[in-house]
Amino acid sequence: MTIKEIVDKYGSKRENLLQILHGIQNQNPRNYINKESISALSKEMNIPVSQIKGTASFYSMFSFIPRGKYVIRVCESPPCHLLGAESIFKAIEYKLGIMIGETTKDGLFTLEGTSCLGICGVAPAMMINEDVHGNLNEEKIFQILDQIQEQEKERIQLCREEALTRF
Repeated sequence: MTIKEIVDKYGSKRENLLQILHGIQNQNPRNYINKESISALSKEMNIPVSQIKGTASFYSMFSFIPRGKYVIRVCESPPCHLLGAESIFKAIEYKLGIMIGETTKDGLFTLEGTSCLGICGVAPAMMINEDVHGNLNEEKIFQILDQIQEQEKERIQLCREEALTRF
């Protein structure tokens, strides 16, 4: 979708800016909002670039730098911290070979911390894109990540097979 199409989908009123920013970021294969998109959005909505960047930079869900297809956000709220958020980070770092703020070499995963996911009853917790996972331990994390990696391998294999059948 073009920026105009995204704005048309949600409406060009300023109160729709967050939904529009989500739409822009979600359509980007690298899961971020680039300068060109901000500039086009500024023109389309008649909002200064500085205000768009100010709004987007306030929320941890938006990024101005490329990220992986799957963004892992580990909750760092006090309940999650007390119940093992640090061990969650360590398990993910070990499994994927990345640190907080980094993306795997294959571009599949980015690891981030976030202030609160609002699901303290199932702490420690993480969110992978829009999917929330709670009551985490190392084994559960490895199962979740293995499942995603397996799905991606199957998807890639399917794409390869489809490409071969076209010839």
